[in-house]
Amino acid sequence: MATKATITVIGEAMLELSRSEGDGWNLRYGGDVINTAIHLARAGDRVRLASALGADPMSAQLLGQWEAEGVDTSLVIAAQGRLPGLYAIETDATGERSFHYWRSEAAARRMFEFHESAAMVAKAAQSDLLYFSLITLAILPDAGREALLDLCAQVRAHGGKIAFDGNYRARLWNDAATARHWRDRAITVSDMGLPTLADEVEMGEADDALDAATRWGAGEGKDVVVKLGGDGCLVAGEVVAIPQRVDVIDSSGAGDAFNGGYLHARLAGASPRDAALAGHRLAGWNIGRRGAIPARDADAPYG
Repeated sequence: MATKATITVIGEAMLELSRSEGDGWNLRYGGDVINTAIHLARAGDRVRLASALGADPMSAQLLGQWEAEGVDTSLVIAAQGRLPGLYAIETDATGERSFHYWRSEAAARRMFEFHESAAMVAKAAQSDLLYFSLITLAILPDAGREALLDLCAQVRAHGGKIAFDGNYRARLWNDAATARHWRDRAITVSDMGLPTLADEVEMGEADDALDAATRWGAGEGKDVVVKLGGDGCLVAGEVVAIPQRVDVIDSSGAGDAFNGGYLHARLAGASPRDAALAGHRLAGWNIGRRGAIPARDADAPYG
C-alpha cells in the first residue's frame, strides 16, 4: 500500500462563538486552515496543523478537539503568556455571515518568533503538501510573512508542493495593494492555487474568472481552480457547475470545505474536474448545516 502524503496546514485556528437557537452562544472552534484540515483528516488524509496557541485550558481543549478529529497537533506551539484568538459569528435569514474578532494578541500572529519555531519550521519543511491562505499571511508581521514564504521554498526544495488559498479579508490589511503584493509573492511559490473570484474582484485586479485564473498561473503548469460561489468553479478552462443545490443554512466554511474536498481528491489522483465536483459536494454538505465545521453525519461525502 502506498504511503499517505503528509499534509501540513499552517495558519491561525481560533475559538468560535456562534448564536444558539435560543438567546445564548455556543463555543466551538474555527479558522480557514483548521477547517480544511478537519475535512482532510475526516477523509482519511494524514494532516497536521502548524500554528501557535497559548498554554491555557482553552488552548488545551482546542488541541484535544482537533486531535479527536484526527489532526496531528505536534507542530502547534504552546506559547506561555499568549492566548488563542476569538471570533463571534452571526448568520442572517439567508445564511450569510457577519464576524466580530478578538485576535490582535493571538499567539498565532507570532508563530515564527518563539524558541520552538525553528523546530516547527524544520518539521513542516518535510511536508509533501503545505497549505496556507492569504489570511495566514495577513495575520503575520512582515518578518513572519517572509519566514512563511521561505518555508514554502524549503518544502519545494525537498520535493513537496504548495497549495495557496487567496482568502481575502480587507479588515486584516492596511490596504488592498499590500494584500495584492503578498498574494502575488505567494502565487510565485505555489503549485496549486485556490482563489475565489469575489475576493479577486474586491482586491481590484480581476474582471472575470479567466482573468483571475491567468493571474494565478493557469496555463503555466500550476493547478488553479477559481471558486465562483453559487456558479460553481473554473478549472482547466471549464466552468464546473455545482452538482446539486442545497438550502443554505450557514455559509461559514464553504470555501474551506471545497478546498478540503478538492485537495483530497487531487492527492488521490482525481482529475481537476472530478476533484472540483468532490469539492462542490463537500461544500454543499457543509452549508446545509450550522457551523464552520458541522458534526459529521451519515450524509457527509467523505468517501
